[in-house]
Formats: sequence, structure tokens, C-alpha cells
Amino acid sequence: MSFRSVWFAAGSAAVLLSACATPAPPPPPPVAEAPAPVAPAPPPGPRAQVGAFGFDATGMDTGVAAGDDFFRHGVGKWVDRTEIPADRSSVSSFVVVAETASRRTREIIEESARSPAAEGSEAQKIGDYFASFMDEARIEELGATPLRPELDTIAAIRTRRDLSRVLGASIRADTDALNATNFYTDRPFGLWVAEDLNDTSKYRPYLMQGGLGMPDREYYLGDSPRYVELRARYLTHVASMLKLAGYAEPEARAKRVVALETAIARVHVTVDESSDVSKSNTVWSRADLPRKAPGLDWDAFLAAAGLADQSRFGAWQAGAIAGMSRLAGSKPIQAWQDYLAFHAVERGAPYLSKAFVDEHFAFNGQALSGTPQQRERWKRGVDNTSNALGQAIGKLYVGKHFSPEAKAKAQVMAENVVKAFGHRIDRIDWMSPETKAQARKKLANFRISVGYPDTWRDYSGLSIVRGDAYGNKQRADLFEYRRNVAKLGQPVDRTEWFMNPQTVNALFAPSQNSITFPAAILEPTFFDPNADAAVNYGAIGGVIGHEVSHGFDDTGALFDENGNVRNWWSAQDIARFRAETRKLADQYSAYEALPGLNIKGEQVLGENIADVAGLATAYDAYHLSLNGQPAPVIDGFTADQRFFLGWAQNYRSKFREAALRRTVVTDVHAPAPWRALTVRNLDAWYPAFDVKPGQKLYLAPADRVKIW
Repeated sequence: MSFRSVWFAAGSAAVLLSACATPAPPPPPPVAEAPAPVAPAPPPGPRAQVGAFGFDATGMDTGVAAGDDFFRHGVGKWVDRTEIPADRSSVSSFVVVAETASRRTREIIEESARSPAAEGSEAQKIGDYFASFMDEARIEELGATPLRPELDTIAAIRTRRDLSRVLGASIRADTDALNATNFYTDRPFGLWVAEDLNDTSKYRPYLMQGGLGMPDREYYLGDSPRYVELRARYLTHVASMLKLAGYAEPEARAKRVVALETAIARVHVTVDESSDVSKSNTVWSRADLPRKAPGLDWDAFLAAAGLADQSRFGAWQAGAIAGMSRLAGSKPIQAWQDYLAFHAVERGAPYLSKAFVDEHFAFNGQALSGTPQQRERWKRGVDNTSNALGQAIGKLYVGKHFSPEAKAKAQVMAENVVKAFGHRIDRIDWMSPETKAQARKKLANFRISVGYPDTWRDYSGLSIVRGDAYGNKQRADLFEYRRNVAKLGQPVDRTEWFMNPQTVNALFAPSQNSITFPAAILEPTFFDPNADAAVNYGAIGGVIGHEVSHGFDDTGALFDENGNVRNWWSAQDIARFRAETRKLADQYSAYEALPGLNIKGEQVLGENIADVAGLATAYDAYHLSLNGQPAPVIDGFTADQRFFLGWAQNYRSKFREAALRRTVVTDVHAPAPWRALTVRNLDAWYPAFDVKPGQKLYLAPADRVKIW
């Protein structure tokens, strides 16, 4: 299933102590009119866990005016005193909260690993998966042996039909057409099983582009010195991995691998193109595959993939799929064998002996992301076990760390934000009554999930064997693939969760018209049931508003109340919408993240629309929650100040240069410091911090982007 999330850590991100814009002309902004009250204020509780009232005031740098650099004003001293851990390429509020979730998850997993458990039980599987990964002596003893069956299969390829069969057998459900951080897999093709976007009452298999070992086509085709250097290092890395696996002539093989990947990069579509649902939602019949994508033996491919009985496919990046098929039919078999062998080794490396682990990290961690040090093994073990058995662990996590009270308060906040968004639809002046009616219908059909799913995933079909770390990973990936393929032809499950409760993130699923907030993000600094409501609404309220707004951003606006791709806008309304969003794209394209590297305004547009609309909606929801009572002043901060500072605190972050560059190139989210600057589009921010013409972030009222 697809989603648009609030955050993505692309290896995670330095060099960012400031994020300001160029000055814009006068006049002073009007004070926003207070919206009508609808919901009661939360009752007072104990003091909040963060600072005195839910916001870390010690992290502010009040020596910098909010109107010149709101990121620095709100969190500058936090940036100054915070060091990026040696095992990370960045640090942020999300990372800090995720570390807490990771420690809690470790306790749950290690308890399962220590305690006797019935064979086949979830506790046995959790414990044995983790214990196997942590058993370094056993892993060293095995060396490269676990790779042998897969490498032997690759070595046995003799014909194009053999190649097609191996490619089909290698496909996994590890891509997502509506999550631009997961547009491709390192396997030549990816599979996304989701609702048919034209009829969400049934599932459809979507074929996706894949096949690159570096993060994006730009890394292969870009001509900057940084990319040239990385390509040279990648060539060396490929040779080193093949040598460790026992291959002769690793340098010659590496050249063939990189040449093939460069050819793959040339047929890949860009992040922007992949994000365009109206162009990418292509349907091919079974008979179309050999006609529109010749080169691959599709009968052999689909039989090996378990998809032979499917009559219709989504071809998301149709040009890339056709291009990959051509390459499968034209490039030498030897080049494909070397390529498949390298990727088998590369995927398996984290589960193999130390030499593989170290070489894998030297390129993927140090060279690509600038991370000095490998994460502790237990942290990697926790992440890997969660990836394989996430909901089994999540069931235990919420029992220990997520109270019914926290769930209830977060649910009320989410409902208030949805109400506030409805009022914004009513007040909007650029949309026709007909389109407004459709928007209200869509909002009324929103489903909100908080904390954890109603039904937990069944892992009874997954075999986990203690002492077989590599095999456990392989079986878990295959289990997840088969679980997804088994959906085809079955009724759509609209209650399915696509994140684990212990995940620090949130999502909007456009085909389900649902928003999800896992338990682990409902923690300070995002949410504290004892915190000041203004901070909570600025922090988690902004996240909730962000996800609600995704239903009405440039992608969400293409999906109707049932999740079907259907244009429910008039031509005039969509033209007005695009004109306003163009201003936002231009606003972000003007920000320079690194010398000579500007943010790509179009690439991050959907997430920025969600930020602007989501924060404005959360602001309304906070004032609605006061039920007509005056907003309190706490420790000298007005409620509006606390609200906006709560938002800034969401995006505390610091990046290493390589990670920041990677984020700008590959991510659909703007780097966090620039997300904090969303505030300059809200009228209420100006009087809250006395922002005047001439200050760097000042925007004249006509230049402030108001989409919803």
C-alpha cells in the first residue's frame, strides 16, 4: 500500500546551523481573525516532560530574530550543543525519539531471546531472529557460505529464458509508487501490491523500476566532482565485495556491473516523474507486456514471480520497465550474472561475516552518507528484527509503552484537526461550490488510526531458525512478498497498517483515505499528554494536519473519497490551485541547502503543501480547543508563540554534508531546517513574533502561500 509520510531518514543528517530566505517587500500583515470555538480545552495535568511546558526553551537562540531565521531562533542553541552521533549521518527530533523507541524495542526483543518460548510462537521467532543476528561467532564461522545457493543459481544462467526466470524469482514487494523515498529497489524490478487506483475495491500488482546500487540515477549521470568521485569509489566497492565472495577477476566484473547499472540509470525516470500519478498510473494487460516491453521472457519471469495468473498490471514507470526489459534482452549474459552476483552479496552483507559488513558500511555509510562509524550491532539487530516481525513486536510495545489515556488524547486532537480542516474548506474563497462539496465528502470519509492496528498480522507462516541469520532475512523477505501476492484476488482490507507501532513516523494512505499515527511518534517532543496544548498542537498537531492535508495536496487531490484516482476538481479550480502551489515551489527552489545546491521546489512540493496547510489547520484546531476561553501565557510565552515554537522543535536537526546532499537529491521532503520556515506563510506568525518588513523571512501578505 502507498503512503505519504511526514518524514523520511535517508541515511539520516551537519552543516546546517541556519536556514533563512531573502528579504521581501512591505506592508505589515493583518492579524488573523480568531476562528470560532468547537472543542473543549484539555484538563490541566502534571507538568510536561520537556522543559516547563512541553517546549525546550533552553534550545532557543533568542539572539537571532525570528523574522530573520526562525529555525535558528527556535532551536539554534540545541543545534550548537548537539553533536551528530558517530554512527549517524544526521540527528533530529525524529532520531532522538526513534532512539527511545529503539531502546524500548531492544528490551522487548532481548527478553524474548532470553526466555524459553514455544516453537513457532511469535516470542520464539522474535528471540531467535535477534539472537541469530547477534551471534557473531556463528556468522564468522559461516563466512560467505550462506550466499552459495543464490550465487550458484546465478552462475547456472545460460539463456535469456534462464535470466528472465532468475529475475522473476528475485522480485520482492519492496517498492511503493506513492512513497517517493521508495520508488525503486536494488533488484531489477520491484512489486507494489495495492488497491487498483482506478477501482479501490480490488488489488492490483504494480511493476516498478529498480536495479541501482546507488541512491538515484543522478549519482550515475551527474557531472559534479562529488558524483565523479562516488562513481570511482563505487567501482572499487563492487570489486571488493565480489572479491570477498570468492570471485576471480573482480575488477573486470565490477566494470561490467557499473556499466550495466549506468545503462539502467539512463532508462530510469526521475523522482518528479514518478510522483506524477496522472502520468504514472498506467495499466497494461498481460498481453501488453511482451509488446510494450520486449526483451524479457515474460512467461518465465511471471511464472517465477508467482504472478502468472494475473491479467492486468500497473506499469508505474512504464518507460523504465520497457527500458529494463530491453536491457535484459540485449546486454551480455555475463554482465547480468556479475550484476546479480554483486547485488546478492551486497544485500546479504549485513548478515555475513565482519569483512562483508565493514566493506558494505565503508561505501553505503561513510562514502554515501558521511557517517563515520557503524551503528552498534544491537541497534542494527533491533531494526532488522522489527523489519521482519514488526507487528509481533509492536503488540508487545504498545502493551508496555502506550497508555489508553495517551491514545484517547491523541485521538481527540486528530478529530479536532479534521474538524478545523473542514472549516478551512468552508472558508476558502478560490474554490467553486461544486468542488467544495467533493472536498467535504472526501474529508467526511477520512479514517484515523492512532497507536496500533485493530487486527495484528499473522506470522505463523514465517520460519525463523536460531543460528541462521542470513536465512532468516531471506525467509522474512520472501514471506512478506508472498503475503502481498496473496492479496491479489481477495477483498481489499481497508484496516491494514503499513507501519509498525514502534515506528516514529506518520502516514496518509490515499487509496484508503486514511491517516495513521503509530504509538512511537506520540512521545515528547511531538506529543506529551501532560504538556501545554499549544505546544502539542504545534508539534503533533502540525504532524496530524500534515497528514490530513496530504489528502488535498498535489497528489491527494487526484484521489476521491473512496481512494480512486478521479478528477473531482473543476478546470478553473485546479488552475488556481496550481498557480498557488507554483508560488510554494518557487519559494523553496530559492533556498540554497549547500553552495550551488538548491532545494528542488517541485520535488518537495507535495510535502510542503501538506506542511503549509497542516500547520495552518493545527493552528485553527488549537484555538477551537479553547472553546472561547483566553489562551494562557506561560513563562512569558504567548500561546501563539508556543504553538509555532512547538512546530520548530519538530524540525530540530543537524546534517553531515553528504547526507544533506543525498536528501536534497532523493527525498520528497525538504531538509528539516527549511520545513521549519513554513511559518512565514501563516499570517498569525507575524504578530506572534513581531516580524516586520525588511527582515529576511518577511513575506508581503500577497506572497504568502495559502492553499487551504
